[in-house]
Amino acid sequence: MVTRRAARGALLGIGGLAATAGVGAFMLRRRQQRSFTKTTEAPRNALLSAPTHDARLVPVVTDDGAELHVRVYGDPEGQPIVFSHGWTCSADYWIPQINAFAENYQVIVYDQRGHGRSDVGTRPLGPDVLADDLADVLAATVRESNKAVLVGHSMGGMSIMAWAGRYPDQVDLLVSAVLLASTATDSLVRETTVIPLPQRFPRVPVPVGRRLLGSAVPLRPSSVTRQAIKYVSMAPGSTQAEVAFCEKIVLECKPQTRGIWGAALTDLDIYEALANMSVPTSVLVGSADRLTPPVHARKLAQALDAHDHLSKLIEIPGIGHMTSVEAIDEFNTEVARLRGLG
Repeated sequence: MVTRRAARGALLGIGGLAATAGVGAFMLRRRQQRSFTKTTEAPRNALLSAPTHDARLVPVVTDDGAELHVRVYGDPEGQPIVFSHGWTCSADYWIPQINAFAENYQVIVYDQRGHGRSDVGTRPLGPDVLADDLADVLAATVRESNKAVLVGHSMGGMSIMAWAGRYPDQVDLLVSAVLLASTATDSLVRETTVIPLPQRFPRVPVPVGRRLLGSAVPLRPSSVTRQAIKYVSMAPGSTQAEVAFCEKIVLECKPQTRGIWGAALTDLDIYEALANMSVPTSVLVGSADRLTPPVHARKLAQALDAHDHLSKLIEIPGIGHMTSVEAIDEFNTEVARLRGLG
């Protein structure tokens, strides 16, 4: 005898398979119609769902023996877009962009060292490691004859800037444009607004910030954890689906990884690397970003403009730190515009 619960589960399973098939068919019909799929042109929250495209794994091993998890979606001969994720995230953070761009472009994502399925290795963590790992990923996936657009979010943006500082000759050779989203070059602790302070204490003390960022306390799924993640990294208006998407990714990050990378970022100072960003570079930030407030984006834009490398400064009203999830269409529109420049 089939129970009511079993029947309901079967119906849900069939419905899920049908929805997945529907999304895949919808994406297939849209092939080549536009440069990317918008949220308004797909079923609700479809861009937050698991990619319908198959990934190709590219083996990358660093000098210290760390294996980096690199995935490539789309046409191997298509124009490449390389996405570099932020602290406590993984390559899965870019699922909305994989779903939006893989029909028409070569989409390259990777797990930062210690995150996702990438090894942490043996090197002391810092900007040089971010730079070297990105250089290894680019060497394995990008050719001079088919330059990439680089897109970095938060620590991923820092990776791009650190790479430009360490490998200035590679910038023009391998890259046609850059998008730096929700990121900074320095003063991460001093400028954060995550911790509300009385007016007489306008700055978070650096030792306090270092202890917070370097914390390796395990995070477990709960309503409290969900609200904390939303408060720290997202805007009050973010949807339940967006919060659930980011919560899953953050909770998958190993506490040790979160702690050692958080501590490494407190002393970050890669401002001088902006002089080497010699391709059109856009800066994007949400007005409600607490982790890297707009003051950082404006500082980046000013420096890039002084070197004649600034393409555009975009501040999205009411959006938090997770710009590529909270404002998918606005984010992807700028990626596509930069890809068109190449």
